[in-house]
Amino acid sequence: MLDAPTPVEILEVVAAMIRDQLVPQLPPDAVFHARVAANAIDLVRRELQTGDALEAASLSRLQQLLGHQGDAPALERELCERIRNGSLTTDSPGLIDHLMACTLAKMSIDQPSYASYRRELDARAATPHTKE
Repeated sequence: MLDAPTPVEILEVVAAMIRDQLVPQLPPDAVFHARVAANAIDLVRRELQTGDALEAASLSRLQQLLGHQGDAPALERELCERIRNGSLTTDSPGLIDHLMACTLAKMSIDQPSYASYRRELDARAATPHTKE
């Protein structure tokens, strides 16, 4: 394994190179595809940086919400079933917090500059919240 640069650093440099060096030299019809490629590289970089921690946090919330251990896919299926059959509702403690945390986690990887995501982060920073 290499010490430096890390895979995350390599991806960051490649995305920047595409945007800063290649895009200005490309014909207009290729610029869109180059930006899509750079955005895909950025998404993978963010997944590598934070994906494991976000998944661990989600698993912990699911286990607490459902009251038992299990793997993430099985617990997510159970959560969906409990919502579907009405045994978990918006009044169930922790459900809305879990769903919001999952949504924000996904957006932090997929669309971290999305305006609604940024507004929600700002609102949460300005308002003290209970544990998610």
